[in-house]
Amino acid sequence: MTASAHTHNPARALAAGLIFLAMLLAAFALWTAIPLSWLYIGSKLSETQFPSGGPYAIVAIGILASILFVAWLIGRLNNLYVRVTGTNRLSPMRPVWLKSMRDDAAAQGSVTVVEAVLMTSVTLAGLALTIWFFLLAGSPLPSQ
Repeated sequence: MTASAHTHNPARALAAGLIFLAMLLAAFALWTAIPLSWLYIGSKLSETQFPSGGPYAIVAIGILASILFVAWLIGRLNNLYVRVTGTNRLSPMRPVWLKSMRDDAAAQGSVTVVEAVLMTSVTLAGLALTIWFFLLAGSPLPSQ
């Protein structure tokens, strides 16, 4: 079965979209949920504002272990995506009426799914940081 036969099945296309979304949420957690969660856990482990190295070590090890687990999970989801679609590349988004009749092969410069997921997650994390900084964080200056 060819890659083009995989993509024309609506059920496979829906499954591929859900897998891509799961990969995107996992990658977004690399920049947001994982570090924030471990910082919160570390803050609850300390009874003072100047703790010893213990809470810092727990936060660092926890972040590292969580990132390694999520990276492994993204790899497994990528393998599942390849089994569903038959390729690890995203096809160019072109309308059907613009396709050539000889347009069978994947484009040479196409992006892999993992590349697209990581680029999108970094962009979304940067956007979230910008929105938080300018709209939600408030001013650090004392108000009088």
